[in-house]
Amino acid sequence: MRQSGYRKGMQETGSGIYSYLQPDGSWGWSNAGLIVDGGESLLVDTLFDAPLTRDMLKVMADATGITAERIDTVVNTHANGDHTHGNGLCTHAEVIASDAGAREMEAFGPEKLKALMDMAPALGETGKYFVSIFGAFNFGDVAEKLPTRTFSGELSLDVGNRRVELIEVGPAHTRGDVVVFVDHDQAAFTGDILFIDGTPIMWAGPVSNWLAACDRIMERIPAVIVPGHGPITDVRGVQRVKDYLTYIDQEARRRYDAGLTVREAAMDISLSDFDSWTDAERIAVNVDTLYREYRGDRRPPDTLELFTLMAEIHKSRRR
Repeated sequence: MRQSGYRKGMQETGSGIYSYLQPDGSWGWSNAGLIVDGGESLLVDTLFDAPLTRDMLKVMADATGITAERIDTVVNTHANGDHTHGNGLCTHAEVIASDAGAREMEAFGPEKLKALMDMAPALGETGKYFVSIFGAFNFGDVAEKLPTRTFSGELSLDVGNRRVELIEVGPAHTRGDVVVFVDHDQAAFTGDILFIDGTPIMWAGPVSNWLAACDRIMERIPAVIVPGHGPITDVRGVQRVKDYLTYIDQEARRRYDAGLTVREAAMDISLSDFDSWTDAERIAVNVDTLYREYRGDRRPPDTLELFTLMAEIHKSRRR
């Protein structure tokens, strides 16, 4: 559920636990977190480009005295650039990600996004859609730093006297999703397992893993839940994400069994109770991932084809 106080910038969500929010939470406007105790620090995710990350790190330094050079650890919740492209500004930090997340970062660097943006004028409606969702970001000014430490399953860290648990829950949104719990259940930083008031996008799947990740978060009842995108939430917000994924799985399965194509299914499914969420066109990716799961098809998706379909759906919904 949406909570009050959803505004750009940093807020203290517990003693020494901070969140950094970027409304409106749509494409690229991700959240991050900072844990500080006993002179030690851990940053959960960086932002989509270096300018945005510099601004965030300055705000954090002004509030806590912890400058970018003094951050000890960066944890990347997954491989998407809006959670990683500022890693290199934390010059002395150990960068931690799941094994699968690290491999995905190596395979899809910022140069690919920059190339897509450079191609945008030649891509018609798809290019216009690229510019509308990514035009605010500078993929020519990023600060890359790949993970220096990886893990599988679970990893516990100490930040001063605080215990930070990294729990691998992917593949789901991406191949290597990680949820970060602080002091058992005082706070949870979920990465893109949670989009609040925005449509989740399932690049990897299977959907069962994502549903299990939602259950795992809800079972622990964290006092504060910081999603990858959108406002701070509680277990009701987690349940809404689970409800969306369950609904889309059921509706996609019916249309798959009936022989509809991905495009036909994505156009046909009513968004029902989720119609007010941003980025509804992401249903194209979700249906495509579900169809590939139903077929047992392990090939990667055709990303450009999916963005073309999202552009079409986005334009049709604006009429």
